[in-house]
This record gives sequence, C-alpha cells and structure tokens, in this order.
Amino acid sequence: MGTVFLFILIVLGAIFFIGHRKEKKRQKELHAAELAQVKKAAEEDVTEFGEEVAELDILTSGVELDTGGAQDYKQALDSYDVAKETLEKVEEPTDIRHVTEALEDGRYAAKCVRARVEGKPLPVRRPPCFFNPQHGPSVEDIDWAPAGGQLRPVPVCAADAERVAVGAEPAVRKVVTADGHTRRAYWEAGPAYAEYNRGYFNSYAGSGLLPGVLMGAMLFGGMGGGWDGSYADGYQDGMGADGGGDAGGGDVGGGDMGGDGGGLFGGDGGGFDFGGFDF
Repeated sequence: MGTVFLFILIVLGAIFFIGHRKEKKRQKELHAAELAQVKKAAEEDVTEFGEEVAELDILTSGVELDTGGAQDYKQALDSYDVAKETLEKVEEPTDIRHVTEALEDGRYAAKCVRARVEGKPLPVRRPPCFFNPQHGPSVEDIDWAPAGGQLRPVPVCAADAERVAVGAEPAVRKVVTADGHTRRAYWEAGPAYAEYNRGYFNSYAGSGLLPGVLMGAMLFGGMGGGWDGSYADGYQDGMGADGGGDAGGGDVGGGDMGGDGGGLFGGDGGGFDFGGFDF
C-alpha cells in the first residue's frame, strides 16, 4: 500500500513539474512576444522622429541660430541619439520608457527650433498629442469620445483638433498587440504598452496639464482593467520618486477591454473605476 501511495505521489509530482515548466515556457514566450511588439512600436517612433530631425537640418540650413536656438537644436539631436542608443539596448519592457522619454524631449526641442526660425513665440511645454504622440506636443485640450463612449478631455495637436472639429476621425496611433496580428489604438493595446505610454506622459502627472481622467490609464497601462486604490497612493507606492517601478502600489488589472468602445472612455462594455475616476 505504501509503495502504491509513493508511486502516486511521484506521478503527481512529475505532472506538476512538467505543467509548471510548460507554464513558465508559455509565460516566457508571451513576455518575448509582448516585448517584440512594443519595441517595434518604439522603433517606428524613433524612425519618425529621425525624419523630423532631418527636416530640421534642411530648415536651419543657412540660418544663424541664436544661443537658445542652438541649444534647442542640440537637444533635438541628442534626444534622437539617446532614443536610438537606448532602443538598441532594450531587454525589458521597462527599458522602453527611456526611449519614449527621449522622444518626448526631442520633439519639444524640435518644435522650439521651428518656432525660432519662423519667428513665432516658443511653444508651451504640454503633453504629447493623445491621439498620436508622434505628432509632438499638444496645443489644447478638446472633448472627444470614440464611438459609443463618453466625452473626455484629451490633449491634442492642432491638426487633430481641426479634424475633430469638422467631424473627421483623428489620426490615431495604432500598434500591434502581443498576438502579433491585431492593431489597436495604443491606449487600448493593454498593459504591455504601459512603459511605452509612461515615457511619453509620466512627466506631466503632477503638472496639471494632463487631464486627470487620463493619468491612471496612461501611466499604469490600465486601459483594459481596473485599479484598487487611489491614484495618488498608487503613484507614490508603485512609481517611486523617479517614476520607475511596477505600479505595485495599486492593483493594475489586465483584463479585457470592457467590451466594444470600452477601455479608457467606457462604452458598450461599461466603465470601470480607476483610481477614483469613473471611466
């Protein structure tokens, strides 16, 4: 009897061990797939900014920049170099944040150079365009909602503000999700894009320039789930003083997108409570 019992224990242990190894392998493959897709999105952004930097070179050709203009131009070039070099060294999802941080800095500097060359006032430092951070700094906040969703204030660039004003669709940045086939708006692409979003928007969390309804979703990748606790508590405990960390202070849910038109703006699938904001 004892021998049979021991044999059963051995078999169960083997089954558990094999199952555990398979699950670890599956998680590792999923992690690699998510990282590959987010890295690809960041690479597209770096390439886009590289083209903008090339246009700056043409714009400033034969123009004598003053001290401020020269500094802005150098900042744009340096940010581009940092973004490229950081992208090449990306090994973990958290590394992506430093790529998009550099791009956000660089795009603002590039916009300053353009303003100086064209004799216009320097732009106010604002969050990137919500619809597509590649568009650079936003110029205003407008109320917008996807089909079936609720109106929410979002920071937008001038071109997208004009599109929405005439009833046209904004030029939304779409990225490939972890399955490698589906393209969705980057803010609906799931927790895998949390660090990508954080790099663009983290510095505006306490500035008052980022509409409060976006803070939790953009910084914690909570587009597809809920978060138990207040925004302030989660930001302090999970992000830390330098904005890093894994958002451990709040319970950032993965979940689904809350149905058609769900996620950040709510819709057919209903809203969710995210850090005190009822989306």
